[in-house]
Amino acid sequence: MFHLDLLLWWVLVLLVLVLVVMLVCMCWTRHTMIATRYRRERYGTLCRREERFWSFGIQPGGSSDSLPLLRNGRSNSLGTLGGSGGGGSVASASINSQDTADTAREGPTSLAFWQARSISLMEMYTEQGEHSEKCGDINFGLDYDFSSETLKLRVIQGRDLAARDLNGLSDPYVRITLLPDKKHRLETKIKRRTLNPRWNETFYFEGFPLAKLQSRVLHLHVYDYDRFSRDDSIGELHLPLCQVDFAEKSQFWKSLHPPVKEKLGELLVSLCYYPSTNTLSIGILKARNLKAKDINGKSDPYVKVWLVFGEKRVEKKKTMIYKCNLNPTFNQTFEFNVPWEQIRDCALDIAVMDFDTIGRNEMIGRLLLRARNSSGAQETKQWADMIARPRMAATVWHRLKVAELNK
Repeated sequence: MFHLDLLLWWVLVLLVLVLVVMLVCMCWTRHTMIATRYRRERYGTLCRREERFWSFGIQPGGSSDSLPLLRNGRSNSLGTLGGSGGGGSVASASINSQDTADTAREGPTSLAFWQARSISLMEMYTEQGEHSEKCGDINFGLDYDFSSETLKLRVIQGRDLAARDLNGLSDPYVRITLLPDKKHRLETKIKRRTLNPRWNETFYFEGFPLAKLQSRVLHLHVYDYDRFSRDDSIGELHLPLCQVDFAEKSQFWKSLHPPVKEKLGELLVSLCYYPSTNTLSIGILKARNLKAKDINGKSDPYVKVWLVFGEKRVEKKKTMIYKCNLNPTFNQTFEFNVPWEQIRDCALDIAVMDFDTIGRNEMIGRLLLRARNSSGAQETKQWADMIARPRMAATVWHRLKVAELNK
């Protein structure tokens, strides 16, 4: 009887151990499935067979908010992603057919406009001045097929990338967008534990007429993949496509630079000068993506505009206050009396402020518009356009700068 009880006891212990092992295995399997699903949703299928392809684009006649779709076929109406020669991969993106038709109607006369827009986007998304931090270099190639209106981008390799992991290495991959479109993007595979990755992947952007393409800015952003936390930025690159000669294949080595650390928002400003009345008119139209200054995650923005001669502030105007709004529409115009002989000697100092009922108002960002030494090249160009075309409004989106500006 004693031996029988002992045997039953050991059988019971064994069953409990088996149940514990099964439970651990089930939990681990579920964790692996969730992690894999999350990774695939965020980065795409990294471990795909060569017969699998990505389709990336916008359905003809559909919404511009269409998401990337996974296809098993080798081709479709939007484009494909799959294996290419040399072990690299191929991706494709297409634009809305309506955009293509609009561009075709515009014709070559709009080329200068698209190129100017590309340069404006370049300045909006990048910092001014030299970058002290070294982030590494990236090697890529561009080729344009005029018959099919397709841009081919080949992301080849990186060199001397900045380390973002504790082991002194990184797990780099490249995220690709054609600005100003930020919703649709492509990504390379992740290369593990290296500062000199070789991607050798090819991406096709279909349905881009040359005039439309030259209005875009190629944005390559290199990230370090982290499994259990947010991916770290290694560096980024902006290339206005109006600066690329598509008559022949091009290959580049470009230095990466640190991303913009503090985004203060943007302000839409119009300038116009009327020589007959010596009137300088500035329109504060609207702002977007302003930085939150209050504890509720909002701001109470208003705009102050100073007319400046030399170091002296002469006259001030300001807009209404918009409560709890990071994207206010001001639509207010201010006029200053400035003789034509002094139009190149004056300046407009624009400050976007956050109103506080108790305490001092905080500055969100600032702009300085004048003929020389403005807060940026885009501001100087807008002033020059205003002088070159009297009685015609020059309207530009400006990215707000930090409070300390050189006068």
